[in-house]
Amino acid sequence: MKLKTKIVLCCAMTLIIALGCAFYVITNIQERMLIEQVENEARAIFRQVVITRQWIADHGGIFVEQKGDMRPNPYLEESEIIDIQGRKYLRSSPAMVTKEISKYAKGKERYWFHITSLKLTNPENRPDDFETKALMDFEKNLTKEYIRIEQLDSVKYLRYMSPLYVERSCLNCHKKQGYKVGDVRGAISVMIPLEKTITAINQNKKNMYIAAFFTTFTLIIALYIIIQRMVLNPINKLKRSISDFSEGRYQGLDAIRTGDEFEELYKVFSDMALKISGYHRELEDKVREATNELAETNNKLRDLNQRLNELNTRKSDFIARASHELRTPLTTIKGAMDYIVTSLSRLSNSQSQERSIAELTAFCEIIRRNSERLIRMVSNMLDLERIEQGVFEGNFVYSNIVKLIKETVEYLRPEADDKSIIFSISLAKEINVYIDEDRIRQVLINILSNAIKYSPEGGEITIKSAFTEEGVEISITDEGKGIDDDEKDKVFEKFYKGKANKDGSGLGLTICKSIVELHRGKICCRDRGDAKGGVCVYFILPLDPTYNLLQ
Repeated sequence: MKLKTKIVLCCAMTLIIALGCAFYVITNIQERMLIEQVENEARAIFRQVVITRQWIADHGGIFVEQKGDMRPNPYLEESEIIDIQGRKYLRSSPAMVTKEISKYAKGKERYWFHITSLKLTNPENRPDDFETKALMDFEKNLTKEYIRIEQLDSVKYLRYMSPLYVERSCLNCHKKQGYKVGDVRGAISVMIPLEKTITAINQNKKNMYIAAFFTTFTLIIALYIIIQRMVLNPINKLKRSISDFSEGRYQGLDAIRTGDEFEELYKVFSDMALKISGYHRELEDKVREATNELAETNNKLRDLNQRLNELNTRKSDFIARASHELRTPLTTIKGAMDYIVTSLSRLSNSQSQERSIAELTAFCEIIRRNSERLIRMVSNMLDLERIEQGVFEGNFVYSNIVKLIKETVEYLRPEADDKSIIFSISLAKEINVYIDEDRIRQVLINILSNAIKYSPEGGEITIKSAFTEEGVEISITDEGKGIDDDEKDKVFEKFYKGKANKDGSGLGLTICKSIVELHRGKICCRDRGDAKGGVCVYFILPLDPTYNLLQ
């Protein structure tokens, strides 16, 4: 199949589909609008009938001069009167007037309506299936109107039905039936023939189809001519030039003079054809050389990557093994030092031994503190390594973090008392959070220990709680020297000690950050915000337990 034929067919199919969809939507909209006009007409008829009935009911019925086969209404009291001239008048109820108007309209306007009810007074008003279903739904207050298109005697009708509610004037006739104001007494069913409407719809569709056909036909003819002259002719010339070039017969004589992109394309092709022969061999050599270099580089990168993976694995294994091996002897040393300190304190308090025992006790105390520091450092290294390797297991439970904070404060109070530091605690009465208690206690100990360490003698440490959109915020503020702005983002990095921290391991706040992030929270620090100086370290834990589960 030629390109011209393909383009024309594709454009024709596109036009047909696009115009078909557009015209289909338009015809459906027009059809719906025409049907809605009939529906509105039915609503208007219904409202007019209701107003007429209301007027008659408010005036206690209407008297009409008896003519033809008119008979008194057996369901009405005082159904007839005679004037002084001897003419007889019959009293008509709203239902009777509605029925007579319906007959009159059917003969004049080709529409009619029917009043009906589930509690019949006149058997002639018996409802059909459509009306019965609508009346039942009206009484259940499921809908306010029913609309349906039906075909009767090969003619389509639009049926509209809406309820009639009992008003105070209606009780004169219907009170004995147990009705009260606001009840559904019955309904009026309006039927309007759709013959003219359907004719208009079909005519609109016909006009749309004719317009679509001529529009598509005209566009296809115009497109065919345009493609032939402006696209296919230059392409055929370019095709001949390329064929001649591939067979070594290209002379560049049959130039394209269109003044557009095809002419530019031909010029580019001509320049390319003149240069490509000389560059062909050189290009092959460069491609071959580049391919060899790329393969060599890939092999080196693969070896380097494998080496790095091996080194990382060895490093992780070494740290894990070293931490595990160091923990046991250090724990033993700590236990021994505790025993020595306890034993020495029980020795005799004689004056000859007092100084030696005091010096020995102080020395052992130094050993004990350093042992505890080593144990904490090794534990932090082991925990941090487990978190980074993704093998950390948490024991999450609902816990009152306020109680946990107070327990931690009491645990560190002796250390604070050595510097006469006081704690100012402002917490909610109870805050239940889904946490790993041991790990959050570790976070509190690390932050509070730093606060005690950097607070001055007689300083104050403030502990507060607050609720934010992210969860519960626990803030710990000291009165120390504070942290420089350029260090606030670094204090949570591994092994970063800061300018004022000479004896720390650089792992305390790092393990705090890792534990808080495992709880799907965050930890930060900020300035105290007043003249006392110091720093505020705070962390936020989410209240929703679904964010606390380890993944």
